[in-house]
Amino acid sequence: MKNTTATFQKMKDNHEKISMLTCYDYSTAKLMENAGINGILVGDSLGNVMQGYEDTLPVTMEEMIIYGRSVARATHDTMVVIDMPFMSYQVSIEQALTNAGRLMKEGHANAVKLEGGAAVCPQIKAMTDAGIPVMAHLGMTPQSVNAFGGNKVQGKTAEAAKRMLDDAYKIQEVGAFSVVLECVPAPLAALITEKLSIPTIGIGAGSETDGQILVYQDMLGMFSDYVPKFVKKFAELGQQMTDAFTAYDQEVKAVSFPDKDHEFQKMTNPEVLEELKEL
Repeated sequence: MKNTTATFQKMKDNHEKISMLTCYDYSTAKLMENAGINGILVGDSLGNVMQGYEDTLPVTMEEMIIYGRSVARATHDTMVVIDMPFMSYQVSIEQALTNAGRLMKEGHANAVKLEGGAAVCPQIKAMTDAGIPVMAHLGMTPQSVNAFGGNKVQGKTAEAAKRMLDDAYKIQEVGAFSVVLECVPAPLAALITEKLSIPTIGIGAGSETDGQILVYQDMLGMFSDYVPKFVKKFAELGQQMTDAFTAYDQEVKAVSFPDKDHEFQKMTNPEVLEELKEL
């Protein structure tokens, strides 16, 4: 059955854990769906892992739409959430609503995600009033990396923890159906999860959130520019891929690939080759 906002809520209510991963392409999304992953986030993290930028800030709306609809074509049961990129919702409520609508219409999203707390509550309310499901994002919000002075754990002080809980209450009040908690001390994430009625999805926020999300290239060992502390590698596909590329390179250069099993020999009129030799 299709995973929806109602599915996520029911899983929280039943104390069942929600699994999410990032994804940016059709082939990988199909594999994730077959594995039973509940939700896919087409994250602006594609700026890092797909495009090689140092942060997510250069990612555009057009890119989110292209990557998003590629994932959506592969999924039938998995919820697809698409990130709203930097400066696609901060300027005004009208801008936010227009761009969220584009991600739903052109990107074929089931929901959108945006970063921030109280400051973006008017945008969240406008979207939810328009029938657009919104996943919020608190803690280490990558689009604010420059304001934070780097990728740092958030909510460590009493003041910061209280502000994060207040933000969580506010985004729930205006209609967000769930919230990502990124790089948040596990005890604080557990408290926010207990206090909220909507599901929390953790990334570097401990085990007591309602669900977990990771960047798939991180958890498969495919991205090595930097590896956050919270990442567990469930496979080392990066090394396996490098080994396969090396073997291909060697066989091509040794003329051992393609062999007879991987080529076509039969021609309808083989005698035409003799004629062609005369041309």
